Amino acid sequence: MTDTTVEDFAQFDQYVRFWNTDGEEQSRLADAVFAQGVEYRAMVGVLSGAEALIDLRRQFVAHLGAVTLRLRRTPEVHHQRARVEWELLTGRGEGEGTSFAEGTDVVQLDEDGRISAVTVFLDRAPEGFDAAPHH
Repeated sequence: MTDTTVEDFAQFDQYVRFWNTDGEEQSRLADAVFAQGVEYRAMVGVLSGAEALIDLRRQFVAHLGAVTLRLRRTPEVHHQRARVEWELLTGRGEGEGTSFAEGTDVVQLDEDGRISAVTVFLDRAPEGFDAAPHH
């Protein structure tokens, strides 16, 4: 049995919006979504704090151009943890574009429902991506 609530899904809507926007809106979403000092562990490294995540998205967009994160299914939430399955698209238009990668984020929520940690797993890495140097 899970302890999922309606608020959990609203939180993940904001999480997706955070990754799909920039500027003031992204900063506002970061304050709402992430706990102070959020830890983000991905193949590219370990990041700490919302500003580091904002910078990660900036670098990604600078390298690839337009990107859109979309959920592949409804997040599963229980005991302050969630499994968030996503797909990353490149190209213009929300929900349109070319599939770049798929992954699963394991998310830890704090007592206020904010995300305090994210561990990213690639389910389908980008073409040509060599995961070996990133372990």
